[in-house]
Amino acid sequence: MKITSLQNSKIKDLVKLKDKNKRDKAKRFLIEGYREITKAILVDVEIETLFICEELFLKDNENSLIEKIKSKNVEVFETTQDVFKKVSYRDRPDGLIALAKQFEIKLDDVEKILSKKNPLILIMEKIEKPGNLGSILRSADASGIDLVIVTDPVTDIFNPNVIRSSIGAIFTKPVFVTENEKVFELLKKHNISIIATTPHTDKIYFEIDYKKPTAILVGAEQYGLSDFWIQKADDLIKIPMMGIADSLNVAAAATLVLYEALRQRKFI
Repeated sequence: MKITSLQNSKIKDLVKLKDKNKRDKAKRFLIEGYREITKAILVDVEIETLFICEELFLKDNENSLIEKIKSKNVEVFETTQDVFKKVSYRDRPDGLIALAKQFEIKLDDVEKILSKKNPLILIMEKIEKPGNLGSILRSADASGIDLVIVTDPVTDIFNPNVIRSSIGAIFTKPVFVTENEKVFELLKKHNISIIATTPHTDKIYFEIDYKKPTAILVGAEQYGLSDFWIQKADDLIKIPMMGIADSLNVAAAATLVLYEALRQRKFI
């Protein structure tokens, strides 16, 4: 079946999911792109419907991916370019958008991760920009950490631009969304060291021991971490700035610290 009208009810429902409140109410979200949908399938994200536009395919084995999705009894709808671009978030869409059910990691699963012998955790507080949130998730996947925690979120993890900028890494690492107080209770319960990033300290990020159970915290783009975490942290660290700028982009800063932790744990 080919959808040719922007007034089609399925298309109208997809467009609504660009709004966070509509996503939360429907408990659904959009996954756009070949790479992103491929990663979602690998970890069994529940896809309900797939929308395709063959004219926009990049010829990256899309047909093979579509057949995999069909094998899971997922309904597939073809659309015209105009209809597809109405739903797409991208300037250059690649012709694949999936409608999927939202998912969440349970508290019991979080407790199991924190109970591991030597967990490494990344905590993001009030990150505002979807691109930064997605980029940090990508670095979290690349550096092999055990758990990502998003506290007091400003941008929800199912924002299509978060999924895009993470290139599907949101599906490859457990992501727990909760409040600051709950996270602090969990970290203390499991004796995990709290390392907070801030420019207001003398200690450099590579002077910390990350080989023990550790949680690395990064904060909002404009204001950084809240006083809540600055006051409760076991250590404060900074990235030295040798130029005019007083700080790095939060995604770049998180990546530096994560890879220092990886270096200490794997490469010495």
